[in-house]
Amino acid sequence: MGEQSGRRVAILGTGNIGSAIARGLVAGGIAPAREITLTRRILGSLGPLREEGFALTTDNVAAVRGSDLLFIAVPPRQLDGLLEEIRPAVDPRKHTVVSIVTGATIAVIRARLGNDVPVIRAMPNTAIAIRQSMTCLATDGDGRGTLATVKKMFDALGGTLVIEEDLMVPATALCACGIAFFLRAIRAASQGGIEIGFHAADALLMAAQTARGAAALLVEGGMHPEGEVDRVTTPRGCTIAGLNQMEHSGFSSALIRGIVTSAEKAAVLYAPQGRAEAE
Repeated sequence: MGEQSGRRVAILGTGNIGSAIARGLVAGGIAPAREITLTRRILGSLGPLREEGFALTTDNVAAVRGSDLLFIAVPPRQLDGLLEEIRPAVDPRKHTVVSIVTGATIAVIRARLGNDVPVIRAMPNTAIAIRQSMTCLATDGDGRGTLATVKKMFDALGGTLVIEEDLMVPATALCACGIAFFLRAIRAASQGGIEIGFHAADALLMAAQTARGAAALLVEGGMHPEGEVDRVTTPRGCTIAGLNQMEHSGFSSALIRGIVTSAEKAAVLYAPQGRAEAE
């Protein structure tokens, strides 16, 4: 699915994650900007993307008819209306649908489109714009034929993991919401750095690079977090003193509870309207 594949892409609902996907597809060599159509009801905020060469339109149906790979990236409350709108234009012989919509099952999406179009659920995060996403993918039997192709595309945009569909909501909390949790932790570390004497820009650089190194030890080095913690802590040392203070203040439990709370919220963001949910 490189730039020579001839595939044209439409991203329906180009908010923050849709914009990040668009830029990631270009950065990863999946498709040039001129072959990616972005839709949004109001295009004013997408001016920078137009300057980058993307095609912009408010016409979802036209975008579908001119593309074969469809990313659905609207908020959950807008999904049913969008599916009804594009239903006549979706051709299962031509299209593959990749849904980024939290909570909407493959069965519901396919039932509302009224055909057996291949549907892949994907949950990336905003780091996809710089090819550093963690993306979880799921499909059913009807989508297996296209899953490998879609996974290869996301492999070029960061890490990928194929999971069971019933884990897609938890994946939203851990990966899509999770990037905000880790960013907040880095921000807090940089604020601590300011308090102990560093200028703000220097403190943020030091905290972010330290976080990058910690992640690399796990992802690239295959290490376990606690094993690496043990290598840094020494008896009566400053590291264990700081760790214990953070744990006394609820650091680990707060992060765990935040992830669980986000998963609980994500599970109820989408509620099918009108027709009953597919069995």
